[in-house]
Amino acid sequence: MNSPTGHAASVDGDAIGRDRVDALLRAVPPRDRETRPEALARSERQRRRWATQVVVTDELARRACADRGLAPPAEVSPARVLAVAEADVADLGSIVAAALAHSPAARLLLAALEAEQDVPEAAVRDYYDRNRDRFLTAQALRRGVDPFDGAAEADFLPYPEVREGVEQELRRAAGRRAFFDWLDRARTGVVYAHGHEHPGDPSHPDHEHRH
Repeated sequence: MNSPTGHAASVDGDAIGRDRVDALLRAVPPRDRETRPEALARSERQRRRWATQVVVTDELARRACADRGLAPPAEVSPARVLAVAEADVADLGSIVAAALAHSPAARLLLAALEAEQDVPEAAVRDYYDRNRDRFLTAQALRRGVDPFDGAAEADFLPYPEVREGVEQELRRAAGRRAFFDWLDRARTGVVYAHGHEHPGDPSHPDHEHRH
């Protein structure tokens, strides 16, 4: 059901129009093609709730960028929604992955949060030491070397050679955690109109926790 008030949600009292949600829904086709009328209606209700979350995340990110003095990104165009990689959906959940694909502000904020992360040298070295299977040389992989039983030091890529990549990976992971923490805090100021609640909100009968 659409909100009779004309807005999908409000952020700290400022309304977010249903038109932004409708535009995103037109640009993103349904993932599942339901044929039964009751299943189709349920799917569409959940799609609207999902789209509301994406739009709200974009709005929150715009405000966070403004607060940080970051250059405001161009107005988002729902028609230019980027493809969301399956790996990103698995790592981030469908809402956050889609929000990052949809929202220049969210991507800008995530990049800023990643840049702020401090990755100690000890953490980089510890990751290298605990995940030796990821650093086998090509020759060792071809020989089927077991990295945990009988491998020689020469079977592994040297730490100095992979250190920068490991640091970047750890910083990226820390940045994503910081983004989730920010989003959890930012959402406390959001009030949703009827029919636009979070898809996993147990207060409505269609709720589900699909990621």
